Amino acid sequence: MLAGQHRLTLTLTSARRLPPGALTLRGTLKNTGTTLVIVPAELRGGETAVLRTGPSLAGATLVDFTAGKRYYVLRDTDSRPLTTTGLSQLEPGEAVPVFWQFPAPPATTRQADFELPLFDSATITLSK
Repeated sequence: MLAGQHRLTLTLTSARRLPPGALTLRGTLKNTGTTLVIVPAELRGGETAVLRTGPSLAGATLVDFTAGKRYYVLRDTDSRPLTTTGLSQLEPGEAVPVFWQFPAPPATTRQADFELPLFDSATITLSK
């Protein structure tokens, strides 16, 4: 479980490679506090094209230290991020499923660091 600001926590539950070369991460974002939390704008990152698409978790990155590469959330042909979108607030105790799709690191990469603004980073194990 990753601790974030504003009493938000993120639990990553799976990291699965999918053909043809994508990696999908899934998890749960939860408000562990006793008051309403406005989902911080920093979670969507700073890319101009992504900012136009509204609230999202597109600020996440995946870091492959073995290959020395950083991967960003994939985008569709209209520059919409392939991640959870539309989150604007979470009620006290509310938990929502979330996901991200990244380009998959090489098959030889077994671990990578997941980073999301305002949260701790986590080393995750990648499936084959």
